Amino acid sequence: MKIAIGADHAGFAYKQQLVTALQSQFDVEDFGTHSESSVDYPDFAHPVADAVESGRAEFGVLLCGSANGVAITANKHQGIRAALCWNEEVVKLARQHNNANVLCLPARFVSYDQAYRYILTFVTTAFEGGRHQNRVAKIACS
Repeated sequence: MKIAIGADHAGFAYKQQLVTALQSQFDVEDFGTHSESSVDYPDFAHPVADAVESGRAEFGVLLCGSANGVAITANKHQGIRAALCWNEEVVKLARQHNNANVLCLPARFVSYDQAYRYILTFVTTAFEGGRHQNRVAKIACS
């Protein structure tokens, strides 16, 4: 399984640790940023969303301070369902009910251990389909 990951300066430290930790189990592509210098989050959210939308990665992970900016940016992509998640139940529901394919984590509001656990939960939780499939099918703009 391939995971695309990106972060702005607020998520940089977690991203660095997560890339190292996740590489033992997954193929991880790091889209930056590569320092704690102030950057613009869309510069990293768009490439992660592109990778997932094109099928080069099964899932994306984005981190910024609140995760709002990266979620808004990623969701501009037609094939992306980015979910801002701050606890494990929300992570599971994002996958089970919304078939989310990009996990957006608020680095200033979750611990590193939580972020790591949420990613594992996200990529191992299946979409339930059924009544949720009809709803997910209505998300895209025509």
